[in-house]
Formats: sequence, C-alpha cells, structure tokens
Amino acid sequence: MKIAQEIRPGNVIMIGAEPMIVLKAEYTRSGRNGSVVKMKMKGLLTPTAQETVFRADDKLDQVILDRKECTYSYFADPMYVFMDDEYNQYEIEAENMGDSINYVEDGMACEVVFYNEKAISVELPNTIVREVIYTEPAVRGDTSGKVMKPAKINGGYELPVAAFIEIGDKIEIDTRTNEYKRRA
Repeated sequence: MKIAQEIRPGNVIMIGAEPMIVLKAEYTRSGRNGSVVKMKMKGLLTPTAQETVFRADDKLDQVILDRKECTYSYFADPMYVFMDDEYNQYEIEAENMGDSINYVEDGMACEVVFYNEKAISVELPNTIVREVIYTEPAVRGDTSGKVMKPAKINGGYELPVAAFIEIGDKIEIDTRTNEYKRRA
C-alpha cells in the first residue's frame, strides 16, 4: 500500500477491480483544505480513461508488473507473437500493442509486460534505428528554423524528419514520443 502522495506517473494502481496506469499525478496543497492529488489514469486492460482526485493520505494498492526479455517472432492476425530464451511463446493482441506496432520487426528484442501471468503489452527500447525508405527532396532556401519534412520508414510508418535526411539514411527514433532524434 502506498499513500496517494507517493504515486508517480507510470505506476499501476488498483481502482476497484481494475488496474489503472497513472499518466499524470499533480499534488496540490491549499491553506484551508487538506492536500489533494489529482490523477489522470488509463485502464491497463481496457481503453477506459478517467481523472480522479484523492486526498494526499488516501491509501492505494500499487500493482507490480512482471517483465520478461523476449524477441518478436511473427504476426498471426490479430496477435503478435513473442518468444523468450526458453522458447515459450506469448501472444499480445494488436490493440494492446499501441505505437509499438509501427516499429516492431522480426528478431527485435523487447520487454513483454505481464499482469496475472498474462502478456498484456510490449515495451520497446527507448531509441531504435530505422532506414528511411521514402522522403521528398528538401526545399532549397528554407532554413529559417527547425525545418521538417515527412519520411517513411520500414513498415510504412510516416514521421517528420530533418530536411537534410535522404532515402537510404538511417535515423534514430525515440519510441516514447514517436519523434525523430538524429541521423544514425
């Protein structure tokens, strides 16, 4: 058990019978009333979202999720299949993959997240390197600031990249924000 004041973004807590992941936690202390914590949460197993206000001393059950290093094997519609070092296979539904779908490729190492011994999601490394398969040529003379242009990477995902990036260049992508970081 943790008090609401100790809960941070990224923690998983139980609200009723449903585990919720904390997206934002804001602590507020006022002069007259007691301290409160405003939390924005999303369901871990379902796509429900909610905002709730807790007193700072409310006790909440924190859920500890299990994680296991796995590699991506293949896609069996609608499941993505991952395998660990002991050749155990874990299936994750496409809707639970989130933005990871855009970056996952055969043989890629990642972490599979488990809740009650059931694989529920996947976490990729913070940065990955991908090759640009299509982008338009840069416009000459447009150097007034941070100039971006659209580019496609393997798998068909499109993201904005710097103007000097060309087809065949390898780029580094931040998987948490889905943003181009730099040329690799």
